[in-house]
Amino acid sequence: MNTLRDEAARWLAQGTPAVLVEVSEALGSAPREAGTRMLVGAACCAGTIGGGHLELKAIERARRMLADPVRAEPVEALRQAQPERSFAHYPLGPALGQCCGGAVTLAFSRLDAKALAAWPPAAPRFHLQLYGAGHVGRAIVRALAPIDVRIDWIDERDEAFPGDAEIPPHTRKLAVEGPQAEVADAPPGAFFLVLTHRHDLDLRIAIEILKRNDFAFFGLIGSATKRARFIHRFEVMGLAPEAVARMNCPIGLPGIDGKEPEVIAASVVAQLLAASSRADQAAERTPARARSSAKSSTLTL
Repeated sequence: MNTLRDEAARWLAQGTPAVLVEVSEALGSAPREAGTRMLVGAACCAGTIGGGHLELKAIERARRMLADPVRAEPVEALRQAQPERSFAHYPLGPALGQCCGGAVTLAFSRLDAKALAAWPPAAPRFHLQLYGAGHVGRAIVRALAPIDVRIDWIDERDEAFPGDAEIPPHTRKLAVEGPQAEVADAPPGAFFLVLTHRHDLDLRIAIEILKRNDFAFFGLIGSATKRARFIHRFEVMGLAPEAVARMNCPIGLPGIDGKEPEVIAASVVAQLLAASSRADQAAERTPARARSSAKSSTLTL
């Protein structure tokens, strides 16, 4: 995956004229939040500010800027903040006939080095340690390819991984002996998925994750029987019951039938995104002085 900011840098390096459209303010029910951006070129677009009539109007306005940068929109539709940027305010219902009921202000600026420098890199949704390069592991990596996350993909079998060209840029391949040692390198609040080719290896990795007990999500592939057997081993070892209780096994959202790797991957990725959203919401409710420890959130589904 390349982020939209990476795409903007590539367009700029190639000399492709473009307008950067940004949601500068979103009030009420709106399709995207403030800070969302899209790129508009003469023949193509990248990213989305929510689609629908709003995006169509934004593209039309941006392409008028590309065709005639001097021409301005009607005065009543604009607020000038600085020479490099212009703004247009859209009440979604009255102006565009959309049912959202909110209002959006869009900022329009030429894509140049200054605009790119003012565009902060987005923080990834989560950092995932994914153990296992089998069919399900590959399907999960493919499903996460268009999403801004960071993945450490770990397996002791180098031959199990696909070719480098098939591994997304946000994914780091680690073919190592003793994969369980990699658990120590995960950041606090990391996400873990364990789905290796051997149950004994799954167990060793799971033990290291539970010992840390600072994960935001821990999923272990397997059946209810595997879960019961592993929990018995954890109890014998004296691992913290509250950590064991947060282990997700089987993985994936309940109610989705199908054992095809792609179906499992879709279900698991939805579960990861839900857990990430819950952690973000909890962090927003955390007092400012306690936010430094928000990455250690122990929320899960």
